[in-house]
Amino acid sequence: MSNDMNAQPARPDLGAAAAELTRLLDGVADDQLAGPTPCPEYAVRELLAHILGLSVAFQDAARKEMGPSTSTAPGTMAPPELPADWRTSLPKSLAAMAEAWRDPAAWEGEAQIGGLRLPAAVTGCVGLDELVVHGWDVARATGQAYRPAPADLEVSFGFLAPSKDDPAARGTAFGPAVEVPDEAPMLDRLIGASGRNPGWAA
Repeated sequence: MSNDMNAQPARPDLGAAAAELTRLLDGVADDQLAGPTPCPEYAVRELLAHILGLSVAFQDAARKEMGPSTSTAPGTMAPPELPADWRTSLPKSLAAMAEAWRDPAAWEGEAQIGGLRLPAAVTGCVGLDELVVHGWDVARATGQAYRPAPADLEVSFGFLAPSKDDPAARGTAFGPAVEVPDEAPMLDRLIGASGRNPGWAA
């Protein structure tokens, strides 16, 4: 996550991405929790725990709260543990994240996330990108169809695409971009820009 990645439309709504990710949670079977995901370091249960953690962090970022949730850099912690009540707590937290970013004040000034101080407008777009890309991760890991909003794909791709060939701008939050043809669907191009192989399957 870099403050160079800031050419974004103002104040996208995170609600559709949060709702689509919540829909996918209903299709996650208990016997899939130990399965692999497009994030090599995470099984499904750890990916879901990561999403829960980031949903809390982005709520705090929207409210300009400084603390452990917003000051911890990505990749510096052990894989998170999934709480027993995740089927109820995670949907609630995703909805709360989307609601926090509906406050116009969330997009003003600066906010902290992952230990970085960024323009709040950039931070909100990072949050949307996290929901969209991790939604794809969950869908692929559990064999579900993924239906993100086209507008969300445009915002997320606009956030990631400028850094595809600039490792310094990508920071440590994203792996090397995977080349995807320009004529490929926008979702595939976004996933490639995020450092994932669009053809990945469990």
